[in-house]
Amino acid sequence: MKAALCKSLDGPGALVVEEIADPVAGPGEVVVRVTAAALNFFDTLITRGKYQTRPALPFSPSGEIAGVVKSLGPGVTGVEVGDRVAAAVGYGGARERIAVPAESLIPVPPGVSDVVASAVSVTFGTAIHGLKDRGRLKPGETVAVLGASGGAGQAAVEIAKLMGARVIAAARGDKLDICRAAGADETVDYDAVDLKQALKEMTGGRGVDVVYDCVGGQYTEPAVRALAWEGRFLVVGFAAGDIPKLPLNLLMLKGADAIGIFWGEAVRRNPAGHRANMVEVLRWVAEGKLSVRIHATYPLAEIREAIGVLDRREAAGKVVLTLA
Repeated sequence: MKAALCKSLDGPGALVVEEIADPVAGPGEVVVRVTAAALNFFDTLITRGKYQTRPALPFSPSGEIAGVVKSLGPGVTGVEVGDRVAAAVGYGGARERIAVPAESLIPVPPGVSDVVASAVSVTFGTAIHGLKDRGRLKPGETVAVLGASGGAGQAAVEIAKLMGARVIAAARGDKLDICRAAGADETVDYDAVDLKQALKEMTGGRGVDVVYDCVGGQYTEPAVRALAWEGRFLVVGFAAGDIPKLPLNLLMLKGADAIGIFWGEAVRRNPAGHRANMVEVLRWVAEGKLSVRIHATYPLAEIREAIGVLDRREAAGKVVLTLA
């Protein structure tokens, strides 16, 4: 079978596509014939050895796949050869076949394409885990999403709306149209205003119940200062580059929680919980309640060009590899 391989940590430009041996399903595993493999910004990092996960060389990038079950390993039940499935695999998805634990498979409902099914685990999976499992978001509460114009932020806006929240999207001024298109109730340009003051004013002085922070940097502390009593601050990522430090008295005075969102580890530790979340997400997609934005698709042979789009920050949606 063909696989895209990272054989040295020299970045996406060093990826090669080569023939390797087919995988064999071990106990509790299935082999999936991959039809679509989504890429993410972390693929630009993992191929440089700069991501928190550092697989042994050689490895394939792509942490999200969709495809068709090809064979079953010993002890596998509840799935059949020919089933359409999706899975979060961490890395290794950019190949024609992959062996994965059967418990990690998510059934793909009719009407959802393999391209779309491959593209939901990281962004929407993180959003529903963060907002529901960790943030305990309730209908009627107010959520401020920082970095709302990016893929992770847009997913959080959409999930929060489906959970019945009022959503304030914070992003740069030239990106606010993207936030409104994703369903945000209100928007704020966090480079043009005092973020704390703006969020306070938009909530009548009460503050926001939940902050979903994909950005970090200079935006974190003012957002924490804008929390309501018993608010929850969700640490999702650091797109700004700087990992901020917080005065802990802010949490004490607000009775607030600062909560880490480590979706990948949560998937590993609680696959059943992740599966339940993703079944719900794909149901929303099938019902037309969630829109998955696809920037472009590329054949496996063009993986360097595909990851290059992410490396140059040109993607407006998911970049997906398609495999026949």
